[in-house]
Formats: sequence, structure tokens, C-alpha cells
Amino acid sequence: MNEQLKFIVEQLNKEPFCKGLNLFSFDSLEPLQLLQLLTDVLAAIDNKHNVDIREESVEQTTVRMLGALQVLNYRPPETGPDVAGFRQGLIHGDKSVLHPLLAWLLARVPQLQKRAYLARYLLRIEIPYEYMQDEDVAQIYSQYEELVEQFKVQHKKYDKLKESGISVADIRKDIQAMEEEKDQLTQRVEKLKNRVKVMEDHDQMLETVRKLHTEKERSENLAQQQFEQRNQLMHIEQKLQRVQQRLGTLRQASSDTTPDGILHRMEQETQLTAYLVKERVPGDLGIIRGEVQDLQKVLAEPAMCQVDVAKIEDKIQEADRVVAQLAGRRMSSNTSSDNNILLLRQQVAILIRKKAEKVEELQLLHEHRAGLEKQSAKRKKHVLKLEGHEQRPREDEIKSYVEKMRTKKSLFKRHQQKLSSLHAECGVLARTEEVLKQRLAAVMANVKTLKVERGVHDSDDIEKEEESGIDNVQEGVHADTAAMVQQLQKLVQKKKNDLAPQIKELRPLRQRHQDMVMQHKDKKALYQSCAAGLESNRSLLEQEVKCLCEEVSKSESQYHLLNSKIKLVDHQLQRANDEVKAYASSSDPNEGKSSIREQYNKIIMEQEMLGKKLREQQKTVRERHSQGLQQVQMWQDLASLLECKARCIERKDRLLEMRRAVSTDEERFVL
Repeated sequence: MNEQLKFIVEQLNKEPFCKGLNLFSFDSLEPLQLLQLLTDVLAAIDNKHNVDIREESVEQTTVRMLGALQVLNYRPPETGPDVAGFRQGLIHGDKSVLHPLLAWLLARVPQLQKRAYLARYLLRIEIPYEYMQDEDVAQIYSQYEELVEQFKVQHKKYDKLKESGISVADIRKDIQAMEEEKDQLTQRVEKLKNRVKVMEDHDQMLETVRKLHTEKERSENLAQQQFEQRNQLMHIEQKLQRVQQRLGTLRQASSDTTPDGILHRMEQETQLTAYLVKERVPGDLGIIRGEVQDLQKVLAEPAMCQVDVAKIEDKIQEADRVVAQLAGRRMSSNTSSDNNILLLRQQVAILIRKKAEKVEELQLLHEHRAGLEKQSAKRKKHVLKLEGHEQRPREDEIKSYVEKMRTKKSLFKRHQQKLSSLHAECGVLARTEEVLKQRLAAVMANVKTLKVERGVHDSDDIEKEEESGIDNVQEGVHADTAAMVQQLQKLVQKKKNDLAPQIKELRPLRQRHQDMVMQHKDKKALYQSCAAGLESNRSLLEQEVKCLCEEVSKSESQYHLLNSKIKLVDHQLQRANDEVKAYASSSDPNEGKSSIREQYNKIIMEQEMLGKKLREQQKTVRERHSQGLQQVQMWQDLASLLECKARCIERKDRLLEMRRAVSTDEERFVL
């Protein structure tokens, strides 16, 4: 532990940290200071962690640090706390968590800097599955993956070049050779310029060459733009073809189906899609993500030797042995309830597997159906092309079909009424049967009580000499029971006769009720269809009105635009006519007006004369430039000589004055 602290302090005292710590001061740091120190180390690895933790919340700090450690592939030591304990220790600034983390980071700063730099470009962006169904999003994501692969290739090339060890001397030699070539080229250019200066109108030729280069670059840019626009046009045409194919399939699917059938099919497709989105796709996505994470972990780990592989195999064998022991204990300690739960789980797993298999079969059937629909559509188009027209049912066939449907509908209503009456009678008879069963149960109870009162028993211990008396008693009881049953039957028949007229009156009322219910359903369906038709017509009319209003506004704006253009054209035409008249009358010397063409020609001639004069002046200036410089230098030298003479004269005058002053003083002294 002391060695670890010494290593951390030594690394923190070096560049770029320069903390100036010792073991005592480092060990006495508070949790917040330790977290800030960890943030500084992470900032040295990746600049985006250069923050002050006092300015951000605890959640932001935790998420940022855990994300950085995940990118850097840090694994807590096995002897330390578990994952939850590690997170809590990181949040609270625990020394037992932060000290090993700092030692691990400081020991691998260059490697972690490279890993953080690569993670910035190689970590894939996770996009939900439903957004990936959009073609534009999928295309952009594919371009993003291609760019990631290009980055990998370029970075590998950079590493190879870096490891190839190109010396600085070779680079300097190459630079020196290129500079020599540059000097040679400049000399050749100067020679060519001198040759061109002798030629007449060399400035115009240079300007023409410059324009030629600009035009070539412009033509290349236009060709590139044309190529890009052709690619865009091709993509748009492909998209239009896909949309047209989809529109054709939708029209074909909607041509031979009813609204109820379409609604039922859409409900089935919605249920299937909901199952795929909520249950199937998340499971598959979780499995794929788990595999990707495992592969990323394997790729992120350093290369292992044979010793590490042997250690891992020993750990796997030990874990398998522990799992087998735990499974044996569980099997020995299982109760009946646990067995039932296990059976239920197995059944649920079997049902889930069967459901997944059925969904796959359903998807295959949907795909097969889509293929068959495409084939049928193609064959229908082929048949229509061969026949030259579309076969439609005749008017008399439609009328006969409608008549058949009406007769079947009336027959269905009659049979439905009979069936409802039979159901009603069946209900009445069932109720009567229940009442009779209840009364029979009551009679049997009375019979049992009479047997008990008169001493009739069904035991085997009755003496043989009393058998004759008992038989007589039983015969009397049976006679009484038969009489009671007859009375009950008469009573039931009487009640049935009393209820018969009421049942007869109820039958037509039930039939009338059924008729009213059917009429209500028909009227309701008719009302709903009319309402739906009116609503669709209203929406269509609203759309037509909106389109017409937009067309009117567009037509008005186009009308005003055309009027303004007509006025401009008339004005230009008037100017052209005036110009023609002026040009025609220019031959007449009496006319004082001159045409615009003549004015512009005159201006052009003046400018050309002015250009010639300026070129001549430029030529004379170039010829006299060196002489002028010499004269300027001579005048400057002359000015400096004159200034020097002036200073000498001034100095001489000052000396004379000083001498005069001295001589006067001497004369005064003599006097």
C-alpha cells in the first residue's frame, strides 16, 4: 500500500500535474479534493474532463466518471468491493476505491490517451430500431459506419508510418532537394518572363491565359456539380419507383377488399408488429448487445499469454464445480411447491418457444403471401395487356346478384326468427324441468320423514318375523307417494294450461322485438355508412377548396409577376426602338443626336487611347526607373554633403566667436 501511495505522489509531482504533494499531505486529502484530483488526471487523458466538480452536481460527476472509466476499460480489483460498492465509494470519495484507480490511471497515461482519442471516433452511436426503419436514417447511418471504417484504416496507416522510424535527416534532405527544385523553377519562370516581355501585347496574353485557367477550373466545378446532380436525380428516381411500387401494391390490396376486411387485417398486422416490437425485437437486441459487449471486452483486453489462459481455465473449472454443488443442494432441498413452480416455468418456457416459432412461421407466411401477391399482380397486368381491356361484370349480372342476396337475406331473417322462438321455448322448458326436480326432491324428503315416523328402516338387522308387517307398511307408503305424484302432475298440467295463452301472446312480441332489433341494426349501419360517406365527401371538398384557393393565389402572384415583366419588356423594347431610330438618323449630319452604340464606341476608343498612353508612360517609367533611382541617390548624397558643410561652417563660426571673445578679454586685461 505504501509503495502504491509513493508511486501516486511521484507521478502527481511530475509534469503535467506538478501538485507538489508528499505522502502526509496526499493521505490527508478530503474526499472532494480526491475527486477533483481524479478529475485532473482524467483531464490529462481527455480534455473534456477539465471541469471543476464544485460547479456540477453529484449525479453529473458520477455519470461522467463512470462513462470515462467504461471507455478506458477500467476493472476494479478483485479484492475490493463489488460493483455497487465501487460506485458508492466513487461517489463518496473513498480512499480504498480512489487510490487503486489513480495508480492504474497514472501507470498507463499514454495508452489511455490514445484509447480516449480513438473512443471519440470509434464508439458507435446507438439508434433505436424503429428509427432505423427510415431509409434516410439508415443511409446516413451506413455512411457513418463507412467513415468509421475509413478512420480505422487511416489510423492504422498512421501507426505504421509512426513505427517505420523515418529519420529527420532524410526529411531534411527531401526538403533541401525540393527547395533546390523550387529555385530552379523560379529561375526558369524568370527566363520565360523575360522572353515574353519582348513580345508585343504580352500583358493581354497573360490575362488571356489567366482567364483560360479560371474557365477550366469553372468547367471542372460545373462537371462535378453535374455529376452530383445526376447522382441525386438517380436516387430520387429510385425513391420515386419504390413509392410508386408501394402505391401500386396498396391500390391492388385495397381494390378487392372490404373496409371490415382491411380493418381486420390491419389489426392483425398491428398485433404482430406490437409483439415483434415489444417482445421479440428487444430480446434479440439484448442478445446482440450482450454479444457485442463481450466482443468489445475481449478486444479491449490486452494480449494474454499461456499462463493467463491457464488461470482463466482454472477459474472456469472452479466456477463449474461450485455451480454443480449449488445445483445438487437445490435439488436435495426442493419441496413440492418448488417442483410445481419448476414445472410451471418449464411450461411457460415451452409456450414462449412455441409462440416464437409460430411468429416466425407467420412472418414466413406473410413474406410468401407478399410474393404471391406480386406474382398475381404481374400476371394480371400481363393478362390485361394481352386482352387489351379489363373484364368487368355486366349490368344484368349485377342485378341478378343483388336479387339473390335480397332473397337470401329475407330467408336468413325468417330462420333467425324461428331459431329465437325455439331458444325461448327451450328456456321455458328448462325452467319447468328445474321446478319439477325441486318438487320431486321435496316429495322424496317427505317420503323419508314418513318412513322414519312409521318405523321403516333399510337395515339388515330386522328380524325375519317382522318382514310381513313391514311389507304392508311399505305398500301403503308407496300408494301414498303415487297419489301425491299424480296430484303434482295434475297441478303442473293446470299451471301449463294457464300459462299457454300468455306464452302465445309472448311469441309474437318476441318476434316483433327481434324484427325491431334487426331494423335498428340496419338503420344504424345505413346511418354510419351515410355519415362516413358524407364525412369523406366533406374532407374531399375541403381539400379541393384549399387546392383551388392555393391555385388562385399562385395565379394572382403569377399574373402580377407577368405584368411587371411585360412592363419591363415594353420599356426595353422602347429603348431598342429609340436606339434603332438614333442609329438610322446618325447618317444625317443635321441630326444632333447620337446613338448609344456610337456613344459606347466613342468611350471605348477613348479608353483604348488612354490605355495606350498609360502603357507608354509605364514603359518610359520602367526605362527611366534605374536612372531615377541613381539621381535620387545622388541628390541625397548632395543633400548630406551640404548639411555636413553647413554644420562645418556653423562650427567654424562658433570657434571664431569664441576666439574673438578670448581676444577681447586679453585686451581688457592688458589695459
